[in-house]
Amino acid sequence: MGREIISVSVGQAGNQIGTAFWENILLEHGLDMNGKYVGNDQQQLDKVDVYFTEASNKKYVPRSIQVDLEPAVLDNVRSGPMAGLFRPDTFIHGESGAGNIWAKGYYTEGAELVDSILDVLRQQAENADSLQGFQVTHSLGGGTGSGLGSLLLGKIREEYPDQMLATFSIFPSPKVSETVIEPYNFVLSSNILVEGSDITTCLDNEALYNILTTELKVKTPEYKDLNGIIARVMSGFTSTLRFPGQLNSDLRKLAVNMVPFPRLHFFTAGYAPLISTASRSFTASNVHDLTSAVFQRKSLLAAIDPALGKYLTVSVAYRGKLSMRDIETAVYDYQNKNSPLFVPWIPNSSLTTLCTVPPVGQTSAATLVANTTAISEVFKRSLTQFRSLYRRRAFMHWYIEEGMDEIEFTEAESNLHDLISEYEQYAAADVDEEVYDEMPVGEEENPEDYAE
Repeated sequence: MGREIISVSVGQAGNQIGTAFWENILLEHGLDMNGKYVGNDQQQLDKVDVYFTEASNKKYVPRSIQVDLEPAVLDNVRSGPMAGLFRPDTFIHGESGAGNIWAKGYYTEGAELVDSILDVLRQQAENADSLQGFQVTHSLGGGTGSGLGSLLLGKIREEYPDQMLATFSIFPSPKVSETVIEPYNFVLSSNILVEGSDITTCLDNEALYNILTTELKVKTPEYKDLNGIIARVMSGFTSTLRFPGQLNSDLRKLAVNMVPFPRLHFFTAGYAPLISTASRSFTASNVHDLTSAVFQRKSLLAAIDPALGKYLTVSVAYRGKLSMRDIETAVYDYQNKNSPLFVPWIPNSSLTTLCTVPPVGQTSAATLVANTTAISEVFKRSLTQFRSLYRRRAFMHWYIEEGMDEIEFTEAESNLHDLISEYEQYAAADVDEEVYDEMPVGEEENPEDYAE
């Protein structure tokens, strides 16, 4: 018996990622495209109810909701290979779209749709025996994923304050930009995410393109290639929730161990092995190689340099027929050898888990979830672009016409600036300073006791 998660896909990118994710975990759980079990391993069904509801005809139905402000993407899902998988009433769409404008998704078009989304969400939650939380996939650069996604996060938090709220959020990049107003949408969305989510996994378009072109040797990456990598990482991230195994966790345990301060919940994900099909048979996949590969800069799904920040906490989920002792030793050795990259004031900051069910098409893999202060680089990148537009009030009228106030931009900018400052503060924090700061008044010890 697993604790249930409700998955919500918002916008074009969110639904395309969601579709890739469901395709991936159907295979891992031994289910066909209609949700019928065709596997031969009991482990595949032990915790299948975390993401699926069992219908009366031995069919497993995703516990999901698909949302968009225009019908095209959802129509593709309904007419695609998984047409018979989802419940028909879980597709909710508008007609006009958000036109890449955050305010349309948050204030006008999205606001008209949000009540019907919450009705379906409520029905899914009531049917769950032991709900642990919600998983939202969306993009922060467009209008629907950022605007309606932000609105939904606020509504879910308001209605289900005790449930965990995790997001897989695609961060826009100037190198892979579709629209000039992405910085506005990103900063306005991030302002909501800081307070609205418990866990946000940052999926950076720039890093995804680099992985495809450099590591996987794809000359002209397409969306399905990008979504394939994201789905692989999401499968690794959720493997400890979906399968029995050693030291498994749920969303709350993950958050408790990974989030030292409430606002600092923006995670970087990494995956290994990331190798082209041609090189797969020549590449070793033992624990040591997986560990060293997954921490490399080129394996991260955010365009950051970990050496420019410090790891607050990390969690590495291994998959395959591997030894738990080897895993613990490998991660311990990595942290010891790279101790300057980890903050000294959080002891035992590296967590490891093992799921013996390997990913589809691979014998073993490792997924890194890291809370690193270097993630502030991604925020700085977008904040710089935001300021260059906002200083001239360029494109502002599109937002003002939808009922927004200029002060919302200022507040969002200020909140993001504060977040960056917090990350930098904790990256520079020294262990000795912390000891003296936290010491209760009247219980001072001899300073020599702390000198070591």
